[in-house]
Amino acid sequence: MQIERINKGQWGKIRAFFDLRTSEGLVVKGFKIVEGTSGPFVGMPSQKSNDGQYYDTVVADAEVKDEITRLAMEAYGSDIVQSGLGPSEEPPVLGDDDIPF
Repeated sequence: MQIERINKGQWGKIRAFFDLRTSEGLVVKGFKIVEGTSGPFVGMPSQKSNDGQYYDTVVADAEVKDEITRLAMEAYGSDIVQSGLGPSEEPPVLGDDDIPF
């Protein structure tokens, strides 16, 4: 697996969007790196349903998800892991025109 594309920025708690290419040549789009209360994590691609909730459209077992997280953090850089951003230090929320999708 490898990171196909990564778009860094700050959109609320989202720090980056990225696409993943598998060894079989399949590209999965819509992963994100999110700044959570316990540190950054990788959010799986998701879709909003009629009830207003977001549901993952891609499901991976723990081993694959750990590998995706490792690849994403390497591609993003160590600055997100060491950023120290906490809930009280959130960056400003940007408008809809600033979201890259």
